[in-house]
Amino acid sequence: MAHEKKRKRRNIAILVIFGLLLVLTFVISMNIGFIRLSPMELFKTLIGEGSRKQSLILFDFRLPRIVLSMLAGAGLAISGAILQGISRNALADPGILGINAGAGLAVLLFICFYPAAAAAPIFLLPVLALAGAGATAVLIYTLAFKRNEGLSPTRLLLSGIAVAAGISAATIVLTLRISPEKYQFVATWMAGSIWGTTWKFVLALLPWIVILSIYVFCKARVLDVLNLGDQLASGLGAPVERERFLLLASAVGLAGSCVAVSGGIGFVGLIAPHLARRLVGPGHKVLLPAAALAGALLVCAADTLGRWVLQPSEMPAGIVVAVIGAPYFLYLLARSKTE
Repeated sequence: MAHEKKRKRRNIAILVIFGLLLVLTFVISMNIGFIRLSPMELFKTLIGEGSRKQSLILFDFRLPRIVLSMLAGAGLAISGAILQGISRNALADPGILGINAGAGLAVLLFICFYPAAAAAPIFLLPVLALAGAGATAVLIYTLAFKRNEGLSPTRLLLSGIAVAAGISAATIVLTLRISPEKYQFVATWMAGSIWGTTWKFVLALLPWIVILSIYVFCKARVLDVLNLGDQLASGLGAPVERERFLLLASAVGLAGSCVAVSGGIGFVGLIAPHLARRLVGPGHKVLLPAAALAGALLVCAADTLGRWVLQPSEMPAGIVVAVIGAPYFLYLLARSKTE
């Protein structure tokens, strides 16, 4: 009992630390940009006493982007935690499995052939991304599933990588048929740039993140049971296939809606759940919020660093995350061979 209380206090402390780091990154990010705002100017602007120019910079440009980066990071991290839980595969991630690529292809098809500046298309983007991500997930699930063996983690990973490669090839072919202006946008978007920088994009993404995250948090115990294996989960009375399908649909919805506004940011769904699992353990009741905070912190910090390192130009957040994520993925791959 004493050990359990100590573990709970430790987990709460870790969540608080993640939250404080996220708040600190949020404050720093508000001051990062081509035009600097001093801490006093930032405070006056927040309470409504700043100049019109300062209010425009902070409320119309920086804050929507910061909020979007945090929402996208949290959504991708929760999606990765779900995929790792239902597949029992430590390397599962919406980017590696091709779900992000499928969502991105659907959005790019829409952007290339229809104007994306109006308000209605903005709210349509998450729906299109969900359709692309869903179709990709169904294809991967079909290729990885065997009637007598169920869902194989190895086949899931290999099928996802193969499907992602095919979708990436189709995306490249598509970019060869568009105008130079749209190509510039598509190239930046594919690199993982937070391109939706208005409050309309925040409103388009927020309902998906809130509703699906609440549903997944309510299914934390189901994820714990599924992580034990299909036979044991069935023995405990869990409807394995139905719960797996609903959770997979939630992961697809989270990843697809995030990709619609954040571009092709990879490795967030791999790094954040792993970091959270190492710190708070495998129980999804604590793992999911810890992964969400870690993902939000990672993407927000990456976007902030990308805006700062090459001023006045910008480096897409996806590139910054990839610099961290690619070596970490290779480390996990090498570690899985030795276990």
